[in-house]
Amino acid sequence: MENMLHLAPCHASVPDCFVVPPDQLPAAASAAVSLPVVDMSGSRNEVCRAILDAGKEFGFFQVVNHGVSEQLLQDMEAVCDEFYELPAAEKAHLYSEDRQRPNRLFSGTTYETGGHKYWMDCLRLALTSPAGASASEWPDKPQRLREVFEKFAVRTRGVGMELLRLLCEALGLRPDYFAGDLSGGDVILSINRYPPCPDPSAALGLPPHCDRNLITLLHTGPVHGLEVLYGGDWIKVEPVPGAFVVNFGLQLEVVTNGMLKSVEHRVTTNPTLARTSRAIFIQPKEDCLVGPAEEFLGKDNPPCYRTVAFGDFRRMHGVVKLGGSSSLNLTTNLKDIQKDIR
Repeated sequence: MENMLHLAPCHASVPDCFVVPPDQLPAAASAAVSLPVVDMSGSRNEVCRAILDAGKEFGFFQVVNHGVSEQLLQDMEAVCDEFYELPAAEKAHLYSEDRQRPNRLFSGTTYETGGHKYWMDCLRLALTSPAGASASEWPDKPQRLREVFEKFAVRTRGVGMELLRLLCEALGLRPDYFAGDLSGGDVILSINRYPPCPDPSAALGLPPHCDRNLITLLHTGPVHGLEVLYGGDWIKVEPVPGAFVVNFGLQLEVVTNGMLKSVEHRVTTNPTLARTSRAIFIQPKEDCLVGPAEEFLGKDNPPCYRTVAFGDFRRMHGVVKLGGSSSLNLTTNLKDIQKDIR
């Protein structure tokens, strides 16, 4: 628990294990740019087209009028803050550096990085089916944590599944293409806390990476931090109140045979303000074979990616080889990583 950043009253300097070498620190972002905002209350055809257009251009977009109530989002924000404000002794049993443990509190990274860390703390929880079975293993403090977290996870996953159905219509896939094993893995809820950093030029909250799952929905507050690679430049994401930031994962890139891309993103730090984000990751089951859909293959469109089990892919993608010029870049070249899967 002594490694948890948020437990320290303040940090006078950035410890060496968090320092990004100057030659490896990504370039500063350009001016803030608003991602496309998709209003889910619009006509179905309009929403389908907007999702596909935004996905093709940015790989990211924000959604409003998504059906998750403002009260639930406010409750979620409040409970997350209450959790991180708990005394260390009341959450010490949650701390673990075992990356295979489904429910844990940890600091620094979700990847195997050989010791390098990033400026964040994370409470990561897994929700299996039936939901109540796994939620019973979640923290029981603050008092309403389980109730609020489970409701948020279930309803946010519902938004994600509706987005996938809309995307199917836009792509010409059958509406239930992503139902079943392709989206049936554990739903991962990550509560990331980025404390104030004494030197934001020296550390990152998260390095450039692509999500290895199917689709991600992120709810965040007004503090900037998320940046997306667009047109060769980093752009700051302007949070829209009450919106979810949505991005496509690497498995969606595989299914569409590269028509849709999983786009690099990173998190920067702030010298004075803490930032908390709440993310839902929808992913396949471990033994689910993921490959390009037949609808994206043809004489002039051979498969760009192999069909591999998601669990094998996830394990390969979880290792970051540090020390080279790309040591802070977690972006996966899908073809290269698939070559390493036997």
